[in-house]
Amino acid sequence: MLSLNGERSMLQQTVSRLLPLADSQHIWILTNEWLMPAVEKQLPDVPVSQILAEPVARNTAPAAGLAAFLLERQAPGAVLGLFPADHTIRDNERFLQVLMAGSELAAAGENIVVLGVKPSHPETGYGYIETGESLNEAASRVRRFTEKPNLERANEFVASGNYFWNSGMFLATARTLANAMREHLPETSPYLEEIAQAFGTPEFASKFADLYPKCENISIDYAIIEPRSAKGEHHSNLYCLRADFGWNDLGSWAALYDHKLLQGENVRHGDNVMDTSEESVLEARGNYVYAPEKHVALVGVENLVVVDAGDVLLITTRVGCQDVGKLVKQLQQEKQDKLI
Repeated sequence: MLSLNGERSMLQQTVSRLLPLADSQHIWILTNEWLMPAVEKQLPDVPVSQILAEPVARNTAPAAGLAAFLLERQAPGAVLGLFPADHTIRDNERFLQVLMAGSELAAAGENIVVLGVKPSHPETGYGYIETGESLNEAASRVRRFTEKPNLERANEFVASGNYFWNSGMFLATARTLANAMREHLPETSPYLEEIAQAFGTPEFASKFADLYPKCENISIDYAIIEPRSAKGEHHSNLYCLRADFGWNDLGSWAALYDHKLLQGENVRHGDNVMDTSEESVLEARGNYVYAPEKHVALVGVENLVVVDAGDVLLITTRVGCQDVGKLVKQLQQEKQDKLI
């Protein structure tokens, strides 16, 4: 919801870059109850009925599955694209070209297409796609998925030349993704189907609130992609399309620091990136500070991440910010959802 790399929010940028392929009437947003009003305000052209607030967080597999079951009832052959709202794309024209090619591949069978990014360094915060047989210069069969390896394995993957970062963007028909959910998440899928069946009726809100918390808390990578890849590259119908359009995932503060440093945005006093009203810096290096309404002073610190979110102040390191997800889970267990 924040405008981290421009005047518009990351969500608005994500929707805007898709509009040449799908108008606002075909956009669906899954968010939470706290962000729902802000989402509606930022995206006035998206039908309110297509902005859904999860009653509880259940990771990406139930969210994607619900979207698939909803669209399967309306247009089972329609290609569904899953797009996180924390990505930046430098070349929008090339992005659309890749999506069109990926949509054709997804519609050609029971295929799931993942957009893979050529790794620039051994990153341990991303999943990796091992590619096999090439279909053409841009597309390959998927041999295996590996979620977030340790540094040693990440180095091996980068050196091999046939591994790609999993961007988290997927393409498949609604029917294909719904059937994959039924196969790989047989306990969760009936709940999602029942919720989807109630869409547009007075019972939808109560069904959503009652059944969604019963779904497994699991990512689509672990739930669908990894077990499907285990079938082998010639039987899984998984394909990797190269995301050669200047992709960056701003899903962590460290990634945002790297992005802004590369772009030269808000770089202050060496290699500190500071989104502040004013700043004072003395012998400080490699820090990222987000406090747009404050004067911030850094003295003798290195590689910190400081984020002022109004009623919450986050202080971590650029390495430690990979574990913010663990803190979120802790806050959920402590019933501190208002802080998330």
